[in-house]
Amino acid sequence: MQDVLTALEDAKAEDIVSISLGGKTTIADTMLIATGRSNTHVGAIADRVHKACKAAGVAAPRMEGLPHCDWVLVDAGDVIVHVFRPEVRLFYNLEKMWGGDRPSELAAERRPI
Repeated sequence: MQDVLTALEDAKAEDIVSISLGGKTTIADTMLIATGRSNTHVGAIADRVHKACKAAGVAAPRMEGLPHCDWVLVDAGDVIVHVFRPEVRLFYNLEKMWGGDRPSELAAERRPI
């Protein structure tokens, strides 16, 4: 994962957020969310992340969203990277969706014992 973070920083990605997915889903261990300033910047960031994943030994990292580059997802197995344009990131707000506890966990915390 450090290779991916380094690639995001080297590509000048902004507002990088890491969310642990442990206990929330089995699709990955970590989700990284970052912002690019334009469609071109989003594509360049995603390309750099893809190359970093391959260099780190991920056999075939999958990428979605390259034709438009509003939102590009790089699936590297244990790490999923989302790269957004600013307004698209605000609209989908993945930090809120994945950063909080699941509703069942919140309900369990509120019940008196």
